[in-house]
Amino acid sequence: MSFRLLIVEDSPELLEAASDFFREEGAGLWDVVTASDGDDALALVRSGSFDLMILDIMLPGASGFDICKAARQKSDCPIIFVTALGSENNILKGYETGCDDYVVKPFSLRHLYAKSLALLKRAKKNVDSDVLQCGAISLNRKTMLVTVSGREIPINAKEYFLLVYLLENKGSVLTRHSILEHVWGDDLDVSDRVVDNTIRRLRESLGTASGQIKTAIGRGYRITEE
Repeated sequence: MSFRLLIVEDSPELLEAASDFFREEGAGLWDVVTASDGDDALALVRSGSFDLMILDIMLPGASGFDICKAARQKSDCPIIFVTALGSENNILKGYETGCDDYVVKPFSLRHLYAKSLALLKRAKKNVDSDVLQCGAISLNRKTMLVTVSGREIPINAKEYFLLVYLLENKGSVLTRHSILEHVWGDDLDVSDRVVDNTIRRLRESLGTASGQIKTAIGRGYRITEE
């Protein structure tokens, strides 16, 4: 698996050195995209997605601040400013604009690489904790988006929270009683039949992935990878 990295730097020597270092040090970890012009970088950010961005601030065309603002409108990916602007005001402006780290030139490429890895790992850990995955089914708890094989699936609130409970305990049989407790809570006006009906509707919503929800006869339900 590789991660898409955008490096924006108007010094040809530094741009080449940084991109070469990441490619060689990562040994396939990074898919490196480069730009030396701010307007070109802005177009890349608006048209694509990146796992990490390393941005100079003083550029021909759009500035690094402009690029960072555009990126933050669509993504929470880690952003590092690498710049000669080392004043306190510029550093504060960088963080206010939305960067995750601010490195002042001159700097060590090895140090920059270590910072980049740390930010990437932290970002991916946070994303992974928000996403529940099982087979073709994916649920993002942050956005409440459910997809099957990458296609968004509309489901109602009870189906959503039932699916969350199943995914949190994938492979395990959940009794109707435990499902009632976790999904309906203290609502005493519901019965086992309500669980069965909600499972049926959820299966209908999941379409081709409906078979992942298995019935454990006499016990309850479980979700599996297939």
